[in-house]
Amino acid sequence: MSMASHEAPEASRDVAEHGGGGTRWRRFALIAVPGLTAAAVLGGMTTQGLLAASFAVSGDNFKMSADRFAGTGFQQYGDVASSADGSERAVGLSAVNSAELDNLCMSALMDLGIGEATLLINAGEGTPVEGTDLVLDIEQLRGDAEFSEIEIGRDASTLDQVEGAQGPQGGFGLQSDSITVSDMELTTWAVTSGSLRLSGLSLKVLPGDHECF
Repeated sequence: MSMASHEAPEASRDVAEHGGGGTRWRRFALIAVPGLTAAAVLGGMTTQGLLAASFAVSGDNFKMSADRFAGTGFQQYGDVASSADGSERAVGLSAVNSAELDNLCMSALMDLGIGEATLLINAGEGTPVEGTDLVLDIEQLRGDAEFSEIEIGRDASTLDQVEGAQGPQGGFGLQSDSITVSDMELTTWAVTSGSLRLSGLSLKVLPGDHECF
C-alpha cells in the first residue's frame, strides 16, 4: 500500500524476557522492528494478501487506543497504502485472525471548513470489543507487547498464521501464534474486519481536537 513523508517513530528500548514460550518487549514500537520500514520502502510494495484493504484510504490517518489488545494468529510485513488522490505511503500491514480489545477508543481529526472537529468512537468498557479477520495498515504502534512463538525476519511470502495474507517474496516479515498489547496506542490509515462487535458503542462528533491520545 511520490511517497508521503513521515517521521520515523522513535525507536523503543527493547527488553526481552523469555519464559513460558513467550517474548515480552517493553514499549514495543511495532513499525520500528529493524528492517520492516526498509522493506516497506525498498521492497516490492504491492499488496499480495487476499485480506488486504481493497479501497483507497483517506488523506488522513486516525488513532486507536485500548487498555488491552489480545489477538490470536498475527503477522506483519511491509506494504503500501494508496489514497484516492494518487499518493502512497509505507505501512506495516498487520493481520490478526481474531482479537479482543478492552476500552477501545477510535478518533479521527477532521477539517470541516468551519474548523476542526473530532469523530470519536468508544466501546468495550466492561465487555471487550470482538473482531475477526482484522487487517490494519499501521503507521505506528506503541505499548507493552507480549508474543508467543514469534518469528522475526521470516520471508513475507511464506507467512502462514493468517490465511491469504502474504507479502512479496524476499520481503521482511514477522509472525506469532498470539499477541497481547497493553496500553496500546496505534496510528493507522485503514482497518478492515470480517466481523466487529462493539459493545457499549458511543459515537460523537465534537468541535476541536479530542483525539484518543
